[in-house]
Amino acid sequence: MGTGDRFENKADEVKGQAKQGLGEAADNDRLKNEGRADEAKAGIKDKVEDVKDAAKDLFGGDKKN
Repeated sequence: MGTGDRFENKADEVKGQAKQGLGEAADNDRLKNEGRADEAKAGIKDKVEDVKDAAKDLFGGDKKN
């Protein structure tokens, strides 16, 4: 698993939360929806990383001695 991928996913999640907050403050539905989409995208990408990690654990990938 790449820590960079996890960091990028978290950044997307925070960006989505910020957009939602700004959309709420400005009563801007488009911005709120973009924020929700950014958060959902980050969540999906994070789940994909979880699956990759589980597969590596299961099949013994990236073993370093």
